[in-house]
Amino acid sequence: MDLIERDLKIDERIYSVRGRQVILDRDLALLYQVEVAQMNRQVKRNIERFPDDFMFQLTKDEWNHLKCQNGISNSRGGDRSLPYAFTEQGVSMLAGLLRSTIAIEANIRIIRAFVSLRKACKDNEMILHRIERIEYRQSNAEFRIEELFSKIENPKNAYSTQGIFFD
Repeated sequence: MDLIERDLKIDERIYSVRGRQVILDRDLALLYQVEVAQMNRQVKRNIERFPDDFMFQLTKDEWNHLKCQNGISNSRGGDRSLPYAFTEQGVSMLAGLLRSTIAIEANIRIIRAFVSLRKACKDNEMILHRIERIEYRQSNAEFRIEELFSKIENPKNAYSTQGIFFD
């Protein structure tokens, strides 16, 4: 395990914001071993490469929510601006801007983490679907058992007493 992996486990730094899986600029900068400001300057110089579905700036509420829910500290001694969040596509686009060997290696690990997270979500979705089917079958079986017990307890209601012809 190298220095980067020891200091920052990538899969623990991928968050869900606005229904998207993202990684924050500060974590990317740490992985790429560059300063956040330097990386963000590169992004701003090439802003046309980063539409809203590739990168967006967190709102104050989103940032506070992430800090509370995930135990994120202000490791930079208090943030002057709100962090940027990069989707998997934004990380891929960023790889074209940062061309160092470290950035390339880190980028490969980040993309693999996004892919494994997506696979885990899909696996969980399949498991959830199976559980829902089992619960449906169980509730249907419980209804039939209750119906059976009511017929056993009250045999007169088990069969219709009316004949073929009735008013």
